[in-house]
Amino acid sequence: MKPVDGARVWSIVCFVVPGEHRRKGVAKALLRGAIAHARRRRVRILEAYPVDRKARSRDDALWFGTKSMFDAEGFEEVARRRPQRPVVRLSLK
Repeated sequence: MKPVDGARVWSIVCFVVPGEHRRKGVAKALLRGAIAHARRRRVRILEAYPVDRKARSRDDALWFGTKSMFDAEGFEEVARRRPQRPVVRLSLK
């Protein structure tokens, strides 16, 4: 993927959650763990590429995470190259 700008980022690219554990908050816990790990490593910017659809999607199509999950953790949209695929960032300064 082409960078949004020249900022140095760590990327969160996907969540692999087995079917029997979906819809139980596992991806949200993984995201929070990734944020905590990045803070410990003194990362300045986390970037992710979630899915943003109005209609409900199949669970197995959401391995990038949902935009609403990232919004809830304070990520902000910085680009959108396709209608349903924003680029979001969280500043950890």
